Amino acid sequence: MPSPPRRALLAGAAGNFVEWYEFGVYGCFATVIAERFFTPAAAGPDPAAPLLAAYASFAVAFFFRPAGALLFGRLADRAGRRPALVLVIALMTLATTLIGLLPDRATAGAAAPWLLVLLRAVQGLCAGGEFGGAVALMTEHAPPGRRGRYGAWQSFTVALGLLAGAAAAALTASLLSPAALSGWGWRIPFLLALPLGLTALGLRTALPGPRTRTPSPEPASAPEPAAAPGIGTVRAVVLGVGRIMGWSAAGYTFLVVLPSYLQSTLGASFREALIATTLANLGFAASILPAGRLSDRVGRRPVMLAGALAVALCALPFLHLLRDPDAAAPAKAAALLAAGATVGLLAGPGPAMLAEMFPSSVRCTGLGLAYALANAVFSGCAGLIVTALTAATGDPDVPAYYAGGLCALSALALAGLRGDDHRGPLR
Repeated sequence: MPSPPRRALLAGAAGNFVEWYEFGVYGCFATVIAERFFTPAAAGPDPAAPLLAAYASFAVAFFFRPAGALLFGRLADRAGRRPALVLVIALMTLATTLIGLLPDRATAGAAAPWLLVLLRAVQGLCAGGEFGGAVALMTEHAPPGRRGRYGAWQSFTVALGLLAGAAAAALTASLLSPAALSGWGWRIPFLLALPLGLTALGLRTALPGPRTRTPSPEPASAPEPAAAPGIGTVRAVVLGVGRIMGWSAAGYTFLVVLPSYLQSTLGASFREALIATTLANLGFAASILPAGRLSDRVGRRPVMLAGALAVALCALPFLHLLRDPDAAAPAKAAALLAAGATVGLLAGPGPAMLAEMFPSSVRCTGLGLAYALANAVFSGCAGLIVTALTAATGDPDVPAYYAGGLCALSALALAGLRGDDHRGPLR
């Protein structure tokens, strides 16, 4: 049987995998969902309107994430990590499965897009509670000097989930005709979330009883009560948002929005866009765990600063290379791998960095809220902003301006990190 730290790591990572598998599937099928649920006739004469509507429903889930972070974060800080994480994965699995069963506009009429938005809102609430509880569980159980490595597994399972989502979409697209894919085949990857979610649920229900604090070597007369968030917590949340907003923007621009951008702006086929996204996600996955381990040795600041500055400096040349018809395919593949790897430099140390900013009594709430707010503003709106600005300006470099600019601002916030935060115990 795995040791308690490894059991906590596995239970926390499993839920993240299921969550981000679904988000990856939705990103890959955004154009199909736009066709099935948001038709041009309903959205107006603008041919880009259905895709914008699909991304708006994508963004809805992110704007419910802060509420989920507060709701489930307070539950985790008061009642323990396990009950909150069990409830989150159960609701997330149910909502994702129902999306796969949802009647489209041709069957349910105007109710179809509203039902989709409702299920996305439920997913947003669950996703908001998932991050704080899972990261707290992983980092609080980490052996000394390994918080970066354990926290990086949260981001690594994000990458695995996105890769699994892209692979499921690619496999479905390769096995079915375009008509079958658009008609019913897109539902299959969503329905696969049911067995995946039930597996994660089993792992979490097997965790030990409620645990809100890491063990202390000193005897304590009574457990510390879960304090209400105060001014210091609010300040830490705002600073946390600044430190990870570049990670949020670059991650969604390069890893989730890329398929639809390549199709709508560069004229790539659905399969070509999926291959490109898979390469970017492979680079992302490959760099996360090494980045987390490196941050345990040299600190969170140098590793995350390197990632933020790399995106800020290289985002524009990256897109220019993708658009160059004379560029060799291996060069484009290498660029996609490198783009994903730079995001991994931010995502590897990021969870541990956030956990180290908050005391145990408000850790789930604080780090979950910082992550949820950053994702609501800078990830959930990425597809909507990039698609709208590209359509309005005709400038195909909009994704580079968006990701690079926010990473430059994030680098300023990351510069204020203390160099020895990774060495001391969690508060």
